[in-house]
Amino acid sequence: MRQIRRNLGRLIGARQPALQVAALCLDAATGRVLLITSRGTGRWIIPKGWPMPGRSLAEAALEEAWEEAGVRARPGTEIGQYHYDKMQDRGFGIPVVVHVFLTVVDALADDFPEQGSRERQWVDPARAATMVAEPELAAILRGLGRPAAAR
Repeated sequence: MRQIRRNLGRLIGARQPALQVAALCLDAATGRVLLITSRGTGRWIIPKGWPMPGRSLAEAALEEAWEEAGVRARPGTEIGQYHYDKMQDRGFGIPVVVHVFLTVVDALADDFPEQGSRERQWVDPARAATMVAEPELAAILRGLGRPAAAR
């Protein structure tokens, strides 16, 4: 689908992708990452959302991690990007580029804004890579599972 869109975009003038930010939440003690379910489809994802006025991209990613998963942490460092098509109510998708920030989790709250709307699960990065739908996000997750010298 993405390849078809790219080819069509070249013919009629490509649209720049929209920008989102995401927090890849890491438990430093175990090396596991936190996945959550999306509210619409129940797919496994990482907390993500739109940039916020007055906040850096890392701070906006951290706010999304709090709202969607109850994560308490400090703003993370950008470790990569991935692309996906955000489906709209009208049945078409808009291209989105997501800047991913590695966020080391200090605490996980039981009471957070979207607690009734999502599930969350700590998983090994290699397992997480098999659970997400976006190939570029899966590659970022697989990279976390490698020793630092091999990255």
